[in-house]
Amino acid sequence: MKRVIRLFCVFCAIAIASASLLACGGGSYDPDTMIFIGATGPLTGGEASYGISVQRGATVAVEEINAAGGLNGYTFYFDMRDDQAQATPAANAYTSLIEAGMQVSLGSVTSASCLAFANEAKKDNLFFITPSASAAEVIKEDNAYRICFDDPDQGRISAETLAEKYTKIGAIYDSSDTYSKGIFDSFKAEIQKYENVTLTEASFVEGAVDFNQQVTNLKNAGCEVVYLPIYYTEANLIIRNAVTTQGWQPDFFGCDGLDGLKALIEQNGFIDTVEGEISYMTAFDAAATDEKTKKFVDDYKAKYNETPDQFAADAYDAVYVLYEAMKEANVTDATISVSDLCEILKSTISGEGFVF
Repeated sequence: MKRVIRLFCVFCAIAIASASLLACGGGSYDPDTMIFIGATGPLTGGEASYGISVQRGATVAVEEINAAGGLNGYTFYFDMRDDQAQATPAANAYTSLIEAGMQVSLGSVTSASCLAFANEAKKDNLFFITPSASAAEVIKEDNAYRICFDDPDQGRISAETLAEKYTKIGAIYDSSDTYSKGIFDSFKAEIQKYENVTLTEASFVEGAVDFNQQVTNLKNAGCEVVYLPIYYTEANLIIRNAVTTQGWQPDFFGCDGLDGLKALIEQNGFIDTVEGEISYMTAFDAAATDEKTKKFVDDYKAKYNETPDQFAADAYDAVYVLYEAMKEANVTDATISVSDLCEILKSTISGEGFVF
């Protein structure tokens, strides 16, 4: 029986923890009347889906805020630069954004890039809140915050979930990637607590396109489910090898990096051959019926003619965190320095009673 890819939704209060292709904001940047929000992310390459979603979600929020009059006489300007999900381009993009006038940021989209971004941001005392970079180290400094799950939590929750249903679990992860290895390490530590569960693991490194050996190893071990704490591009190749090359139909389970997988499998034309269940964790459900979610989804669809994913939703929320914090702190000067704005935002967001 064919199964439909579904979301494993983990709904929880968003924990805000401390530790250029397109700009929007109503034309060109005016430093006297605009607050400059910068960001970097993959707008080209294999992970571009994530960066484009973040770019679009943030754009919807900025345009919505500006259309409502902005804040205290100024508006917001958003500029996102392509980092191709790589550390060096992210650091270079950071420099170009600072030179262009960036005062506050959404950081970077992916973990490796955001670690490089964070190193630069600390030097300038720039406040950033990443929508989606989940590595624990990303927010180790007091100027760094995040919206999404962190890697240890994703790994732990995944292990708890799979141990309830399966006894023979396989996992394929990218040992060269901060995000993937961080989640897998947490998953492995947690799954080992279950004496009735057997874990078979296989790994690869960045750039791999042939996963036949990894899939074969898990198939021969009799795994009932394959855990994929990786990005959707590699997951697509792994699932295709399993179901079309080897005729193997286990279930598949992943984390937020699998957002975008369904569209890719449909595009590649083998979704009808998938008989097992494909699930992944997400904190966002576009079908939710609450008023705020419905409005965001409707506005996003109207602008981009597609349904937003969790990366878009987290970016939208990140912009609103900045807006609400500046509103709470009564920031009235659009020319405020990077460091002064950082200190205000840290104090406000970390303070008791701040909600958005």
